[in-house]
Amino acid sequence: MALRLLQHRAGDGTRRVILADGDVARVLEGVARTTDLAHRAIAAGTTLAVEARKCPAGPAIDLAAEFEAGHFLAPIDHEDPAHLALTGTGLTHLGSAEGRDKMHREAAAAAHQTDSMRMFLEGLEGGKPAGDGVGQQPEWFYKGDGSQLVGPGEPLDMPAFAQDGGEEPELAGIYLIGPDGTPFRLGFALANEFSDHVTERHNYLWLAHSKLRRAALGPELLIDAAPTDIRGTSRILRDGKVLWEKPFLTGEDNMSHSLANLEHHHFKYDLFRRAGDVHVHFFGTATLSFSDAVRTQVGDVFEIEAAPFTLPCRNPLARTRGDASVPLKVRVL
Repeated sequence: MALRLLQHRAGDGTRRVILADGDVARVLEGVARTTDLAHRAIAAGTTLAVEARKCPAGPAIDLAAEFEAGHFLAPIDHEDPAHLALTGTGLTHLGSAEGRDKMHREAAAAAHQTDSMRMFLEGLEGGKPAGDGVGQQPEWFYKGDGSQLVGPGEPLDMPAFAQDGGEEPELAGIYLIGPDGTPFRLGFALANEFSDHVTERHNYLWLAHSKLRRAALGPELLIDAAPTDIRGTSRILRDGKVLWEKPFLTGEDNMSHSLANLEHHHFKYDLFRRAGDVHVHFFGTATLSFSDAVRTQVGDVFEIEAAPFTLPCRNPLARTRGDASVPLKVRVL
């Protein structure tokens, strides 16, 4: 089983980092944040795994029990949330063979391809360049800063004005920018890239609005090489019963873009290579309950699980208070 890092808050409020290796999980003494360990690895020219194993091992942890007790934080954060960026890419996954065939038939028959279809087909053709070449750039979006990041068990709040709160089961890449501006990939986390699909469906140019929402990470940061074929399950629970459930696929084998290509087209911008910043980058999905005409409601619980992660990404749906019909007033100074 893969190496994972988890951020934990003890009963007295003390923050700790846990290294899980197979079924054995122990506290790393002297480490309060994942970024602390990452800075050490960058300075020493080693890896997270090497630095973690250098740390004195503290007490053993029962991961399942601590998860159910709500003691895990998101596996990455930043002391200053303004220095953590949530971003992502879309139209990156192949989906099922039937879905691909249907898209190709519709594309071939259409007198005018939609921008979404053109981008999808361009990704199929050029999203995995040979060698070190630069491939086709993907759809890209911004979700917010670290204040929008939701940890295990915490509610995914949709704004009072939101028309929908829908799950997107994904893999997220976790990065720290080194002192010289080099992006370092720390690993991968299971994620729910939460979106407003009703708003997006109304007009594709409202995609940017639909993505300005919270996003959740599962508790584990996978620090080994990512499996190229990840198979999991996404489900919605309502009143403790399964309302909807469907398998999903991710990893490069199931994508039209390589991870390297997606990373290049994000970090090619200078503003995303500011030393000390953390980036959580969502790689996309092909599986949505919204596509199956499911309409979520407050109190529903999203649950996403996939090996080699051993704990799910689980969060309830909530709505922030407020009157969406009252316009926000700007004061003039």
